[in-house]
Amino acid sequence: MLSFFGGGTGAVELPAHNCVQPTALQTPSLKKLYGKRVVLASASRRRRDILKTFGIEPEIVPSTFEETLSFDEFPDPHEYPVSTATHKAVEVYERLVRENPDDAPDLVISADTVVLTHPLPGLSSVPRFSDEPPPPQDLLEKPADKADNLRMLLDLNGGVCEVVTGVTLVWPVLEAPGYKLKSIEERTLVYFQENDEALLKAYVENGEGADRAGGFAIQGLGGVLVSKIEGDYHNVVGFPAASFFKFLALLVEEESDFLDL
Repeated sequence: MLSFFGGGTGAVELPAHNCVQPTALQTPSLKKLYGKRVVLASASRRRRDILKTFGIEPEIVPSTFEETLSFDEFPDPHEYPVSTATHKAVEVYERLVRENPDDAPDLVISADTVVLTHPLPGLSSVPRFSDEPPPPQDLLEKPADKADNLRMLLDLNGGVCEVVTGVTLVWPVLEAPGYKLKSIEERTLVYFQENDEALLKAYVENGEGADRAGGFAIQGLGGVLVSKIEGDYHNVVGFPAASFFKFLALLVEEESDFLDL
């Protein structure tokens, strides 16, 4: 605890850590975070800003986990970002415990967002029987250069992609290995308009999509390329806020050891 003196009223005790801001909704789950050391295992400004919008300002400790998992090793592509988020969360939690066991984190939040192709029935160039499964979803990485960015946007033009975020929470428990973790994943479909190629080229030249998976940013100029979404907008930006807070409330209700050490 920290303390200060003021107004002749004696010492006032303040928590050493507090991520819950006055603007946060006073729900039981957020009250549970008061005075806790909450860490976001990410350097993403977008994730930090989304949490801040809802009154949470965690400590920022980017993970050093090398994101080298092989996408092809996951039969279900939606498990890929969940696995990456889990590795990132555990790495940060274990590192902080080693560095300062007397001030270990009470909660580590990690997320990983990927963009997947989402072929719609009847739009594939490869003929299929009606009972055949759709083609596998491919991972849309960051474009290698402007030409690759334009190729991505042309492929997506008039079509759909799927944005998937895996979120993992890690917190301390008494049983080995000393922590427990739980994960969720959120999916959002992004529908693109039939845009003129001139608009796509102008967007590529702007450079906004150069460092974004899928080659676009819906919260920026890239929003003009999109006709609609199905699902959580914040998930497309990088963090599924609604599902996260529902997840947090569920853990407070169902996990007897959640944030109690």
